[in-house]
Amino acid sequence: MYNYEVDLAWKESRKGVISSPVLTQSIEVATPPEFQKGIENIWSPEHLFVAAINSCLMTTFLAVAENSKLEFESFNSQANGKLDKVDGKFMMTEVLLRPTLVINNPEMQDKAKRVLEMSEKACLISNSVKSTIIFDPTILIQEKEVVII
Repeated sequence: MYNYEVDLAWKESRKGVISSPVLTQSIEVATPPEFQKGIENIWSPEHLFVAAINSCLMTTFLAVAENSKLEFESFNSQANGKLDKVDGKFMMTEVLLRPTLVINNPEMQDKAKRVLEMSEKACLISNSVKSTIIFDPTILIQEKEVVII
């Protein structure tokens, strides 16, 4: 079993700071601007929720790719969380994950797809939330340039 401690200190208005005794950086958080007295340009709990799912996908992918010996050039992912009212309560109803994986070898495309799918299924944060996770991966093949001197 593991524990992850996060502390929060209210600062002013609808703003606070989250930190952890085991981390060096803190993050300013606030009510998002869509809500009354919300503040623009500051991370909100909603952003952090979507970021947790997206970053979990990346870290899980990196572990699965390494264990599968999948070579790749880059991994990027966009995520979009949908906030909706259900039975009178706000909740994140779905999160769309759009990872883009760039590989060099076209013969590895099927393996790359399997690794991405395994990563999405194994993501502990996705498995811990009620939101529907929509997974829409893209695999691009980047041809290596041959330089003749």
